[in-house]
Amino acid sequence: MNEYLAGLTTEKINPATRTIDECTTEQMLHLLNREDAAVPAAVAEEIPNIMEAVDVLHARLKSGGRMFYIGAGSSGRIGVLDASECPPTFGVDPELVQGHIAGGDTALRTAVEGFEDNAEEGMALIERIGVTGKDAVVGISASGSAAFVIAAIRRAGEIGAATIGVVNNKGSKLGEVCDICIAPVVGPEVIMGSTRLKAGSAQKLVLNMLTTATMVKLGKTYNNLMVDLKASNKKLLDRSIRIIRAATGVDAETASDYLARASQSCKLAILMIETGLSASDAAASLARFDGNLKATIRAHKQVV
Repeated sequence: MNEYLAGLTTEKINPATRTIDECTTEQMLHLLNREDAAVPAAVAEEIPNIMEAVDVLHARLKSGGRMFYIGAGSSGRIGVLDASECPPTFGVDPELVQGHIAGGDTALRTAVEGFEDNAEEGMALIERIGVTGKDAVVGISASGSAAFVIAAIRRAGEIGAATIGVVNNKGSKLGEVCDICIAPVVGPEVIMGSTRLKAGSAQKLVLNMLTTATMVKLGKTYNNLMVDLKASNKKLLDRSIRIIRAATGVDAETASDYLARASQSCKLAILMIETGLSASDAAASLARFDGNLKATIRAHKQVV
């Protein structure tokens, strides 16, 4: 028996759900719900480590680096999900935040659990995706024992990349090889070892915090509005108009007109309305402030 795995919190039997197979549907759902309620508190305890990770991610991305999620199984899928949502939400290039899973894209739909034990492939992935010393790599593993993830993080660190671990056990093997370890411990799962449950929920919350806080610090929002979204369909076009109206107070027709003049850039349209600048001048001004809309507006009003 693997003593390391046997000692993990995520591998223990949950006494509160031992007779779940004897429950009514309602009782079963209440059990699941009560166990899930422990997740936010576990994440809150890790905020000091999450804060440190966000500051590192912000510094790396602001200096031209990229962010990579590396995971296996459910953890890998959660990383790919978070990365894939960054372009439509924050208007960033898909290369800026990337999600990679052991076994490749096939593993997103089909369980290929054996790949998590392949350390050589983890190291090869880091080379293949071109990680550099400017980047940050986030390894995700509930047990903290996935050889694929550990090897990838170790290799990324050797290259000089900042390394962050997201695990659900204290004293994990992954935690030993990364610069910062975020470890929300949510206790034994409702179904023993099924880390797609509470552990997966905790990972999702942590990754949400990492990318959201980093993007806010990079100026990808204006107040709490996603002003860098890409208006790529009718729903997002409608949302863009509502965002412009919320930010400036103009009516829908005016918002739509400025959005068209700004080549569907919500952020540029707001800047044009708030400053009276042309699209080209607004774009140039925005570039001088690294795309930070609030800083650009404030600077312009101070000059005026």
